[in-house]
Amino acid sequence: MMHLIMLGPPGSGKGTQGEMVAQALGLPHIATGDIFRQAVKESTKMGRKAQLYMERGELVPDEVVVGIVSERLKKPDCKGGFVLDGFPRTVAQAEALNGILLGLGKKLDGAILLEVEREILVERLSGRRVCRQCGATYHLEHTPPGEPDRCDKCGGQLYQRKDDGEETVRRRLNVYAEEAGPLEAYYQERGLLRIVPANQPIKMVFADILRKLGRGQ
Repeated sequence: MMHLIMLGPPGSGKGTQGEMVAQALGLPHIATGDIFRQAVKESTKMGRKAQLYMERGELVPDEVVVGIVSERLKKPDCKGGFVLDGFPRTVAQAEALNGILLGLGKKLDGAILLEVEREILVERLSGRRVCRQCGATYHLEHTPPGEPDRCDKCGGQLYQRKDDGEETVRRRLNVYAEEAGPLEAYYQERGLLRIVPANQPIKMVFADILRKLGRGQ
């Protein structure tokens, strides 16, 4: 049984590594973006609340975000643990997560922080392209599609998301840095932070994570 969270700036590989770690440990990988969409689709109590804010173009308040995460962590597949990606983002959310886990008779086992140099992150994010049809992700340099601007999986058109433009990427990284410092310190003080350099090949990052969790060679 292991309860983990993935931390790191946009472009650090949290989603990729989260999925790999979850698969290796036989746990569900819980990406907050996915559970938000699912909660809205299923019209859960918190999903309906979130939809009201999103329809008005407003930020979803913490109490609703926490509620959606809580709904997901109470599902049967999380009984043996989970890998949570995208939450918490602030110390207040971290405290709320502690409360959720306490209510379930569980505790957090580790916070994996993927560290990457800023300019590498800018290059990674501004080179990203996404399929309009199936959502598959590519990178112009590292994982280019076989045919320019076309998805290998479904043939859909690839595009650059507005928040992947270089200027926007730099703003996103500034916002992340403001939130991340206190959150990282919070988990460091509790002996839960596991720092992993993530500017190396994906397999090496994955191997480092497993070692930090006592599961590698």
